Amino acid sequence: MSMTDPVADMLTRIRNANSLMRDEVGIPSTAIKISIAEVLKREGFIKGFDIIPRPLQNQLKIRLKYGSEGEKVIRAISRTSKPGCRVYRGYEDLPHILSGQGIMVISTNQGVLSDRECRERKVGGEVLCTVY
Repeated sequence: MSMTDPVADMLTRIRNANSLMRDEVGIPSTAIKISIAEVLKREGFIKGFDIIPRPLQNQLKIRLKYGSEGEKVIRAISRTSKPGCRVYRGYEDLPHILSGQGIMVISTNQGVLSDRECRERKVGGEVLCTVY
């Protein structure tokens, strides 16, 4: 089975595991997925992640995060730019998600960054997904 959009697959796996209140979720590892996981960790949406070596393709194990009352830290995670319809934004055009409670994950020429980091560095790029 060939996968046309590995990022959408990653987000769907996180969404499904999160809705089932799982502690962690395994995803086939790629450089872009690791970069997205790094942004989610920096912005406090996940506890962390590990890269588990496998013979054919390493596995990215993401540790999901919940509040003290068991409330979900990730309430929604959705793909913005799709293979058939890419979405690009300059840093000045990035909206504040839920008054700053949410983030956009953006692929820039300086790596994968959150919308907050893009505004600080004054760089734009392809909007991969929105998380809140």
